Amino acid sequence: MTEPQPSPPHIRTAVAADAPAIAGLMGQLGYEANEALIVRKLAILVANACDSVLLAEDDGCVAGVISLHVMELFHAEGRIGRITSLVVDAGHRGRGVGEALVAVADRFFTGQGCVRAEVTSGDHRTAAHAFYAAQGYAPDERRFLKRYAGLSAQESG
Repeated sequence: MTEPQPSPPHIRTAVAADAPAIAGLMGQLGYEANEALIVRKLAILVANACDSVLLAEDDGCVAGVISLHVMELFHAEGRIGRITSLVVDAGHRGRGVGEALVAVADRFFTGQGCVRAEVTSGDHRTAAHAFYAAQGYAPDERRFLKRYAGLSAQESG
């Protein structure tokens, strides 16, 4: 007898009322994104058609969140999509939530005219690297960062 397949998660646009759940998800990855920050960021991102924050619900629970951004390429035709956060609740991992969120991201990006998508992941997140590879992402060039002084961590998000 085969085990019943879990139903796919319901994916919807995140709203301000989701801030507590999203802040909790971010905390699972070690990010100190409090509810007030999440509410501010959602208000900014919902106003731009090139940005989206999507929430996955599984069995009536918030199971994951993904933030998406589209930028115009200057040096080539098309646009690039960027996943800036993807978190699946620890209790929902391995149930297809991350795959469902990335599939919706792919549709969002291609619908926005993106010719490629990118995501960054810390060197220590080896399970995430394997997940992204399974979703069709390949390692690419090295990224360089420069931080600016002047904004507090809460203001800079």
